[in-house]
Amino acid sequence: MLNLKNISKIYNQNRENENILFNNLNLTINKGDFITIVGSNGSGKTTLFNIINGTTKPNSGRILLEDKDITNMHEHKRSSFIGRVFQDPKLGTCPSMTILENISLADNKGGKFDLRLGINKKRIPFYKEEISLLNLGLENKLDVKVGALSGGQRQSIALLMSTIVTPKLLLLDEHTAALDPKTSENIMDLTENLVFSKGITTIMITHNLKHAVKYGNRIIMLHKGNIIIDAAGEDRKNLDKEKLWDKFNRLSMAFED
Repeated sequence: MLNLKNISKIYNQNRENENILFNNLNLTINKGDFITIVGSNGSGKTTLFNIINGTTKPNSGRILLEDKDITNMHEHKRSSFIGRVFQDPKLGTCPSMTILENISLADNKGGKFDLRLGINKKRIPFYKEEISLLNLGLENKLDVKVGALSGGQRQSIALLMSTIVTPKLLLLDEHTAALDPKTSENIMDLTENLVFSKGITTIMITHNLKHAVKYGNRIIMLHKGNIIIDAAGEDRKNLDKEKLWDKFNRLSMAFED
């Protein structure tokens, strides 16, 4: 479904402080995968996402999505089929617009949009049905501005916006990290329901090892730009938080030797 082939990313190339983050990185994401990505700071998690969605270009290598080469495709064009939810609940939504206007904007992603004409009243029952899945009662508050919502409510809307038009690929960039523990668990349960009900291929960065082993069907761990753990199937099922941490310590130390 998604193939990263021989991806290299070098920061400050040919300078004294040159940093080779990825050196011929290869990664295949299968259709329907829900992958959790973990790793220490500087391991390359966010850069990997930026390369996939076009924010950052690799120095070399190719990116194929459903066998189509998107390596040189601009970010705004990729956004029509790649969804992304960020850590900050303030990102991904427009605070000065109502819930209805935000959802309508997302529903028109990739097409022309004019607030005077863009809200299709015939779609409102569908929007209410989708928003009701959040179990927050927001389907009856469509005229409330998103800026007036709590962080958890706003992140729920951002998640819904990223999936209202089912993307080919969904990137979740530590999307629960800024929330309190209870709200974080609620967002994760919502995430799981949306991802599996819509069959969305998903990659999620998280620092929460509990979430990493609880959700999804595959775990990838990065260390200094290298994939040191890629567990699926029985290997994935046999991992718990403690085993994952122990495995990371052993493999990262071996990598340093």
